[in-house]
Amino acid sequence: MILDSFKLDGKVAIVTGCDTGLGQGMALGLANAGCDIVAVNITEPVETKQKIEKLGRRFLDIRANLMRQEEIAGIIEQAVAAFGQVDILVNNAGIIRREDAINFTEQDWDDVMNINLKSVFFMAQAAVKQFIKQGNGGKIINIASMLSYQGGIRVPSYTASKSGVMGLTRLMANEWAKYNINANAIAPGYMATNNTAALRADESRNKEIVERIPAGRWGTPDDLAGPCVFLASSAADYINGYTIAVDGGWLAR
Repeated sequence: MILDSFKLDGKVAIVTGCDTGLGQGMALGLANAGCDIVAVNITEPVETKQKIEKLGRRFLDIRANLMRQEEIAGIIEQAVAAFGQVDILVNNAGIIRREDAINFTEQDWDDVMNINLKSVFFMAQAAVKQFIKQGNGGKIINIASMLSYQGGIRVPSYTASKSGVMGLTRLMANEWAKYNINANAIAPGYMATNNTAALRADESRNKEIVERIPAGRWGTPDDLAGPCVFLASSAADYINGYTIAVDGGWLAR
């Protein structure tokens, strides 16, 4: 049955930044498909934990600041100690800082780049070492953005970081495919999350955005669950180094 290739029973997925929003939506999608979840967050993911355990899946709560590289190795160690393996990594944790480019500070540049790009690479590197040790391959799913394709306004470090995620995903595929490891990315469109609250609250800007989206609405965390499960499953074994836009048609306009 073709649907069997989408099942993730017995798999263990690490999902960073899954206490709310898109990360929570993807973690729930993976759990629904059969995964146990290792959640990496700065704050306690109370709601995510409750929802995943209600599905009958195991849930490991790891508190970590991904700006500090020294914490990354410990995440993999804790996951393996608890569940015996790691099969999937979803690099979702990210932040955004808004300011005119002419006034943008070095601190805002460094903070965004460290979380959105540097931690993506080093989390993937640590996970791949475990994948290779296990000998069964693995799946990496990085979270890109519409600003992997476009320049944006007032978000210079976010644009740079998400453009970097797309390129880095290709690099990972080139180097790690020989280990039966797939590295792909998802580029969410305009999503109704905490990061976009200011945009949605701006009546004129909100109207401009929705009118540009063929689907006629902002995306939701649930919209990312299916693409995430697909890329994490054996159904996507021959997809590598690609970034899938989940944008309601934004890029088609």
